[in-house]
Amino acid sequence: MVNDFLEATEVPLLEAREPVPVPVPASLRLTKPGTPHAVDFGRNIHCVLGLTFDALSLDEAVAQVHHAAHTGTPCFVSTPNVNFLIAAQTDAPFRASVLHSDLSVADGMPIVWIARLLGVPIRERVAGADLFDRLRVDARQPLGVYFFGGPDGVAESASRQLNVTPGGLRGVGGESPGAGTVTDLCKPESLARINASGAQLLAVALGAKKGQAWIELNRASLSVPVISHLGAVVNFVEGRLARAPVWARRLGIEWCWRILGERSLWRRYWNDGRSLAALAFTRLVSTLWLMRVVMPLRRFGSPGDVSISDAATHFKVTVKGAWRSDAALPLRLALSRAADSDKAVEVIFEPEASIDLGVVGLLLLLEEFCSQRAIQVTIVPGDATMRRLFELCDLRSLAQPVLVAR
Repeated sequence: MVNDFLEATEVPLLEAREPVPVPVPASLRLTKPGTPHAVDFGRNIHCVLGLTFDALSLDEAVAQVHHAAHTGTPCFVSTPNVNFLIAAQTDAPFRASVLHSDLSVADGMPIVWIARLLGVPIRERVAGADLFDRLRVDARQPLGVYFFGGPDGVAESASRQLNVTPGGLRGVGGESPGAGTVTDLCKPESLARINASGAQLLAVALGAKKGQAWIELNRASLSVPVISHLGAVVNFVEGRLARAPVWARRLGIEWCWRILGERSLWRRYWNDGRSLAALAFTRLVSTLWLMRVVMPLRRFGSPGDVSISDAATHFKVTVKGAWRSDAALPLRLALSRAADSDKAVEVIFEPEASIDLGVVGLLLLLEEFCSQRAIQVTIVPGDATMRRLFELCDLRSLAQPVLVAR
């Protein structure tokens, strides 16, 4: 069935077994009218406690941002850290903003450590500030930056400061919109100034929840290709705050340095630490058991197989056997075709199927893309074990497990 499927799509089978980025057909990236974001089933994306993360290095992230900026490809970059992870457990729109991102990087060593425990191939922290700094020193193809947010006058000052020393980023404007609700900050004149600046990178600094929500509301109206909420970056550039030393970042204790510079942050870090400890007991331990013990045992079963059924009113994908996301091109193609069908989607996993958290990441992309377009999607776990994994990963479109007569 896999070979028939590949011959029909005229795409060669992937042989890679290592968790590295692989070239994929352009057809795996979909953009639909009325949907503010694209979905790319070719991403090396994985689920970590309900959020999606791209498994890529800092250099790869820089290359992706440069490509998007210079080709005009919309790229919403999210930088989830522990604070994001905790907030996403109870704030569905905030979580959705990360799932809608075109690039989601692990901005926090605890995220990297958890990923390693779960077998997710995230090997390094890709902090938003590190991404900005790396872009800043690469002067081969300078990008125009517009700062939006921060205390009064800081965005404008950061834009000027950026131009003091020529480099890979040049300030083309900035504004501090002041206080107010997300809607209050969505002023047409502000959007017009941002678009008129010719910026290729928009650095938003409104606080994580408000910043992500502002981007979600306005990204369709902005002509800037790369948009990201980069928080403290505007203060780092302006000189109001100093970044932690490299050794502190590598040890994962940058938060200590931040507290020394901003005493008010201690409460946030304390609450996030307590919540992360609780999350470890309620979800991480169970996920570890499934991914490190149960799923590997199932991989000794039948090889991965996928079939599709394209009916008049619905598109069905049936998945059986063992699948790894780094060698799952037939499954990626099937999910891409399902998302592109404009029909109700049903993904059925047969009993004893085995998947990794990369496949779960693809399912989260499918679920959110269909939700944005008001298309029904149903994910049917093959058994109670698969259902438990999906619940731990916060998939919302679950049906009852498949019952097979013995």
